[in-house]
Amino acid sequence: MSHPCTSLGRSNMAALAHSNMDFKASFSGSLNEKHCPEHLQALKTFTTALRDKEYRDSVEEEAFAALYQVLSRLSDDFSTAGDQELQLQLMAECFRAQRNACVQSSRNQTAIRNLGFVDVSLKLLPLLQTTNLDGRFEALCCAIQFLGNLAVGNQMCKDDIWRQSFPNLFLQLLSVKDEKAVSYAAMVLHTCLDEAKVEELSKPQNILVAFKVMELCRTRPDLDWTVLIATQHFLKSSTLVKSMYCGMSHHERVTLLELISAQLNEEGSENCGVPPAVAHFLAGSFQKGCGAVLTLATGSISSDEVLQEALTVISLLDVLCEMTSDLRQFMFLQDYPDLLETTVELLEQVHAIGKASKNVFSAAQNFSAEGDCSAHSPVISFKAHLIRLIGNLCHGNTANQNKVRDLEGVPLILDNCNIDSNNPFISQWAIFAIRNLLEHNAQNQELVASLERRGTTDYSALRELGFAVEERDGSLLLKPTRKDS
Repeated sequence: MSHPCTSLGRSNMAALAHSNMDFKASFSGSLNEKHCPEHLQALKTFTTALRDKEYRDSVEEEAFAALYQVLSRLSDDFSTAGDQELQLQLMAECFRAQRNACVQSSRNQTAIRNLGFVDVSLKLLPLLQTTNLDGRFEALCCAIQFLGNLAVGNQMCKDDIWRQSFPNLFLQLLSVKDEKAVSYAAMVLHTCLDEAKVEELSKPQNILVAFKVMELCRTRPDLDWTVLIATQHFLKSSTLVKSMYCGMSHHERVTLLELISAQLNEEGSENCGVPPAVAHFLAGSFQKGCGAVLTLATGSISSDEVLQEALTVISLLDVLCEMTSDLRQFMFLQDYPDLLETTVELLEQVHAIGKASKNVFSAAQNFSAEGDCSAHSPVISFKAHLIRLIGNLCHGNTANQNKVRDLEGVPLILDNCNIDSNNPFISQWAIFAIRNLLEHNAQNQELVASLERRGTTDYSALRELGFAVEERDGSLLLKPTRKDS
């Protein structure tokens, strides 16, 4: 994490230029004597100097070599001799100096890497995690920040850090009981990741790191770096998404699906980064598990796991609705085997259950601000989204239009045109679906016309919403009506 540089006055710069030659001498006491506050002050002077870009660009490698020797000695002495609190302060200052040296300087990154700073710094991280001294988190945060600055824009440094930290050290750092340290660790992980490294995460021996990132996305949604890791790296790998999904609890799956849905909403284009194979996998998962949602009708959930399984189905439906909302790269789902049939049949079951007795699937007319429990229902908008998915799958697709007719889905959708507080916008989605079912499909148009002539379909809800069903030149149209003023 880069830190802003501050400008130094000309006189200070002259002094620092001179000290550029003498920092090795300044550090000699840290190498040969008992640690003392004067050594800390020498390090602080060096750290301050490195905040200035002009000095940072001209510092000689000998100064870094001396700093490396100081850090190496601290690594050897820690936990064995001397004042540990002072040692922690000295370590933190070393890491600050290293961190500052790497800001926007590939030259210094390379020099620091070649001197062995990565090895000695990573050696100290486990020690800092296990000590109980008060200053441990300050030193730990500075060390992780250094690794982040070292890795930015430098592939060799990224690879070195990854090779020595993955998976165990990353997992440890993401589990530290310090919010800043976890945030910095996530920043380092995000900086190091690339397509090949993401594939490594999907292996059974490594996937705990991915699970930890997803756990942080759920429990710490304010932690931007973990969300960026998930959306910019994880979701782009169908292999990792499948591996995570199969190894997750239903509660964890909901978090993953919410991130996918948010990514689809945010990008709204082919740039969303979610590969088609993920859409295939999620469609199959919806088909396999969709029956679980019916258990909510009893009102007596046997376990939290049963509830979470049903909520997973609901989240899968939400994702499929977003994917088929005119995103070209996912419209192949119109031809996904049995997806449309499964959705129509599930709508039929849910609708029948809701009519049979009063339960979570029953239509309601409770729109009052007080006492409206629909907002807390686990199936809020579920029927509406089933209809939305049917409409999406039938858009411009004659074969699917015919399938819905054969499955007797047309009158089923028409029967859901009434306003329902448990399913906000269900009437609008029903109108949308009917439009897509009637478009350029004479048989569906004739079916709706015959339903109207027989009086088996109630069009009052459509009329109340400002639409009329009208025959014109042998075709049936949904037409907006003009209300008399």
